[in-house]
Amino acid sequence: MLLVEDDAQLGPLLVELLADDYAVELVRDGQVGLHRALTTPFDLLVLDRGVSAIDGIDLLVRLRRSGITTPAMFLTARGTVRDRVEGLDAGAEDYLVKPFDVEELLARLRALLRRHSDEGEVIVLGSRRLDVAGRRVTCRARLTGVGPDVRADVMLTARECRLLEVLARRPQQVFSRAELLDLVFDSGDTPNTVDTYVHYLRRKLGRSVVSTVRGLGYRMGAT
Repeated sequence: MLLVEDDAQLGPLLVELLADDYAVELVRDGQVGLHRALTTPFDLLVLDRGVSAIDGIDLLVRLRRSGITTPAMFLTARGTVRDRVEGLDAGAEDYLVKPFDVEELLARLRALLRRHSDEGEVIVLGSRRLDVAGRRVTCRARLTGVGPDVRADVMLTARECRLLEVLARRPQQVFSRAELLDLVFDSGDTPNTVDTYVHYLRRKLGRSVVSTVRGLGYRMGAT
């Protein structure tokens, strides 16, 4: 995530609040933010409107004109209806006014990522590629020990895809069964449901695709 925020207290606080879920790069200047967004791929942009050099509106307009489609949210103290309309018309997908509730901010960021995923995002998993919208994993393998790579597509169910997506977005994190239940499954499901779908993924993609961390849960495995 690229965070463009010039408040000396709020910027570092946001980085700390978001650190469990995102790798956040904080910049305090609109010109620097523009350069970073044009030269580095980010999953999300969170922009203050009142930053120096280039204000947030101008920054986002320039990015959209340059073909940068990264989902963007304005996080700003400017909260009139006119302000919101200007932000959304500039190309933002969301607009949140300060002061804000942290849980609401986190939920809105998750929603932005989900919508972006639904538009065809591909997650690279080593030798595999996960097409989120198509619920398809493209695998590379060798039919013989010396032959060329071949490609094979493996189709996933909606739940299998969502489980793999959650693990793949944070490959170093160990998820408990309770966390995966909350993120992937319905309220009536049990921890055994998580184990069942891990089994389904391993059956389709190989046992190493999901690693068991004894006593803790599951994490992304070898890809």
